[in-house]
Order: sequence, then structure tokens, then C-alpha cells
Amino acid sequence: MKALSFQLWLLILNYLQPSQEHSIKSFESTGALQLNSYPYCPNPNHALGLAPHTDSLFLTILHQTNNTKGLQILKKDQGWTSIAPVSNDALIVNVSDLLHILSNGEFPSVYHRVLVDQTKHRVSGLFFGPQVDSMIVPLVSSEDNVGVVPKYRNVKVKEYLDLKAKHLEKVFSMIRF
Repeated sequence: MKALSFQLWLLILNYLQPSQEHSIKSFESTGALQLNSYPYCPNPNHALGLAPHTDSLFLTILHQTNNTKGLQILKKDQGWTSIAPVSNDALIVNVSDLLHILSNGEFPSVYHRVLVDQTKHRVSGLFFGPQVDSMIVPLVSSEDNVGVVPKYRNVKVKEYLDLKAKHLEKVFSMIRF
């Protein structure tokens, strides 16, 4: 999983084309395993697995067990859309907040929620992000971004996580220029 995370990271960096002062070394990452358990509920209309939110780090790589449904993303002008599991071997990759900031909003965070299933227990989770002492600097200095200004100020990962823990959905407005 670590190798996959790093390959995805390299593809994203290749797309964003960071300038020379942003080396791959400055993007040292860490993986974190967080298992989310959503027990089945005979009456799923009366329960919510996980309230609407965005994830905090760079990427969330989800492995959904048992081909269990429940993940929904909010699509502009379409509302909540279910993401059906393809197979037990498939992974889902969500863009998270720190990649949103690093890409200067080019890769927006995925706003999502989880519904419980009527008959199946659902387990998912794995996160990929920078170390807590890393500084996140919006990448706007490549040749293709001439004249583009940062939408967000530089922020340390720990500071961002602390702000999000206290202010939740208001966090982007707190670091936005």
C-alpha cells in the first residue's frame, strides 16, 4: 500500500509540476491505518455511519470489504451519489484537504459521507499524508501558473489538523487569503 501511495503521489507531483524549490524530499509522507467500522442496521434510514466531511491529509485510499455499499460523495448539481464497490480487489482514492491546499484548489477535497447497510457490516480505511511537522505550501510557481496567486497561506500539518479539530468546515476560510 505504501508503494501505491508513493506512485500516486509521484503522478500528482508530475501533474502539478512543482518548481525546483519543492523537491520530492520536501514531501516526505507517512501512512496511517485507520479502520472505520460500520455495523449493519436493520433500519438504515434511522442511522448514519459517518456524517458528511472531508478527510484531512493528502489522500484517502479506501478498501471496502464485503462489497458493501455506503460511501456517498456530494456532486455539484447532483446531490449525494453512491460509489458502488466494484469488487473486493478495487480501491477508491479520495482527495483530501492537504492536497486541496497544496494544489491551490486544483484538486478539491472530496466531501463524502457513509451510510450503514441493512444486512452487511462495512469496514474501510487507510490514509496517506505528510508528517505532522511538514509545511504545506500551495504550488503555484510552475510555468503554467504564471500570474496565479496562492489561495491559501502556508500551513504546518499539525496547525491545520488542530484548526480543523476546533473549527471543522470553517478551516479553509481560516487559512484562505
